[in-house]
Amino acid sequence: MYQLTRSFPQEELYGLTNQLRRSAVSVPSNIAEGCTRQSSKELPQFLHIALGSLAEIETQLFLALDLGFCQIEERYFVTIISIRRMLLGLIKSIRTKMK
Repeated sequence: MYQLTRSFPQEELYGLTNQLRRSAVSVPSNIAEGCTRQSSKELPQFLHIALGSLAEIETQLFLALDLGFCQIEERYFVTIISIRRMLLGLIKSIRTKMK
């Protein structure tokens, strides 16, 4: 996201650029934080937060595309879908083990 947003207009530095970068950092940060918690019940909560950040990235990429800030390669969306599937699978697995 940092590389992609370098081409965004300067006036978006504190707008869409910042929001995309923060969302991109939030996904792995929430996964890491959830994995370090003492309670196994907390991990799915943090994984859901990571999913929310991933949805923000997807929405913000569509906005950037619609605003003409960049040409977004298909691989970005393929990666988002892949990460979403992994997170959902991990959440399901954890919840199954907790029953």
